[in-house]
Amino acid sequence: MGLVEIVVLAVGLSMDAFAAALCQGLCMKKLSLKHAAVIALFFGGFQALMPLIGFLLGRQFAAYIREIDHWLAFALLAFLGGKMLYEGLKKSEASEVCEPFSVKRVLALAIATSIDALAAGVTFAFLKTDIVPTALLIGSITFGFSFAGVAIGNRFGAGLANKADILGGATLILIGLKILLEHLGMLA
Repeated sequence: MGLVEIVVLAVGLSMDAFAAALCQGLCMKKLSLKHAAVIALFFGGFQALMPLIGFLLGRQFAAYIREIDHWLAFALLAFLGGKMLYEGLKKSEASEVCEPFSVKRVLALAIATSIDALAAGVTFAFLKTDIVPTALLIGSITFGFSFAGVAIGNRFGAGLANKADILGGATLILIGLKILLEHLGMLA
């Protein structure tokens, strides 16, 4: 997996965090840079940690499933992307509950939005990706998107949250398809 694919994957993975950060920004009467930084650190930190955990788990099983690893990578990314697409399409602005900022809530959101990165880490093990720089890049991109999400949510509103999930889901599906087609020899 090359740098471009990793960056695109990182952007796709960060869309859940971006959408959650938008919602957190909506809840702030006035933008708090401190709260935006805390949210971005939690989201970016968990998005960096989860691929590492997934990678370690995936390495344990890589030898057993090497023949079908490209199919598994495709299935995982297609499932995660499909889930994000579904959630983005079913959400409505009225369904979002605005709760005040709390570290406990941000921690729960950070864990929930980084589960996809755990599955991506398993995929990285199959693809023999250099995990430390990849995880740091994913975390950094998520940090940036999350910080921006708080600011944008505070400024413009909830209409963007659904679109972020839809874009992120479509991106993950396309990356999974590319991996599959490359391994089948249909793409160079």
